[in-house]
Amino acid sequence: MNQRSKVNRTGRQECDTLPADGLLDESATRTATLEPHVVDMSEMVEKFALQQLAWTYCHAIDRGDLRLLRSLYHDDAIDDHGPMFCGSPDEYVAWLPSMLANWEATSHVISNMLFLIDGNQAEGELVVLAYHRTPAPGSREVIARGRYLDRYEKRDGIWRFLRRSLVLDSMEERTTPIGSGPSLDDGIEKGRADAGDACFTRLAMFGRQRGLSVIARL
Repeated sequence: MNQRSKVNRTGRQECDTLPADGLLDESATRTATLEPHVVDMSEMVEKFALQQLAWTYCHAIDRGDLRLLRSLYHDDAIDDHGPMFCGSPDEYVAWLPSMLANWEATSHVISNMLFLIDGNQAEGELVVLAYHRTPAPGSREVIARGRYLDRYEKRDGIWRFLRRSLVLDSMEERTTPIGSGPSLDDGIEKGRADAGDACFTRLAMFGRQRGLSVIARL
C-alpha cells in the first residue's frame, strides 16, 4: 500500500504526509512529465478516464449520491480534508451527511487539471471552486477556492482514488445577495442534493444510474 496511516485512540484514522520519493513504486518507469511531449492515444485515454473520475466526484457530492461516491475510491484509499476529516472511504461517506446537512446547496467545479501518469499509478493537481449556501433565513454563501492533490491507481483496468487531499488557497464568506426586483430564476426548477434532482427526473439514463425507474421529461 502506497500510503501511511495510523489509528488514534478514538479509532479515527489519521493521515501522514509521505515524502516525495515514496509516492511511486520503485519499479515504475518514471517517464511522467509536465513538459511538452508527444501525446499518444494511450495517454489521452488514461487522462480522460482520470478527468471522468474527477467530474463524477463533483456530481456525486452535489447530488448526494453517496453510493456512487464510494465507488470512486479503492477500499484501501484515504480521503484527507484536513481538520474536517481524514479517513477511509467508508468513514468518509458515513461522515458526509452530517456535513452536507449544513448546506441548502453546493456546487463543486473543477477547472485546471494536470495529471502525471506512470504505469498503473498517477497523480493529479485539480483546481476546485466549491460553493456552499446555508438555508434561509439569514442565508450565507461560503466559497472555497483550492486544489485537490490526488493519487490514483488503476486496478483491473479501472482508475480510482488511492488518496485525495485538499489544499485551501482562499475562502470567501458573504450574505446571500437578495435582489430588489423579479428574480431571474423565477419559475426555473431548483437543484436538489438527492434523487429528486432534475437530472434524474428529466434524463432517463441518469435516473437509472441512480436506481430509479423514470420516464424522462424535458
